[in-house]
Amino acid sequence: MSLSILQTVRPGGVIEIAPRGEIDVDTAYEVKESIAEVLAKGRPARIELNMRLVTFIDSVGISAMVAGFQTAEVSGVKLVVTEPSRFVHRQLWVTGLLGLFGAPEPYYAGAAATPEVLPGA
Repeated sequence: MSLSILQTVRPGGVIEIAPRGEIDVDTAYEVKESIAEVLAKGRPARIELNMRLVTFIDSVGISAMVAGFQTAEVSGVKLVVTEPSRFVHRQLWVTGLLGLFGAPEPYYAGAAATPEVLPGA
């Protein structure tokens, strides 16, 4: 499977990088390059790596994320992971890197669409 990456400018000077597909030995460099590209253009308030649509990540992909985190940190920019898929969340937890990326909760499809029911309502 291939990897596609969408970059979005969000309010407050935040750049969202959203990979879709598998991040592995063949595609990990794309994540690292995407982070470097954002930093080459300027200094965003924060970079959010939205991992909701990542279906697989291997050790090379995790390594690329860490390298991107370090590159951002050297530039004075905070890089966090948002909405990791359950697979990504598990890999970050197992490797002990979940806290490095902001300790995000895993993304559950439909979770945001479910209204909260209050007692007595």
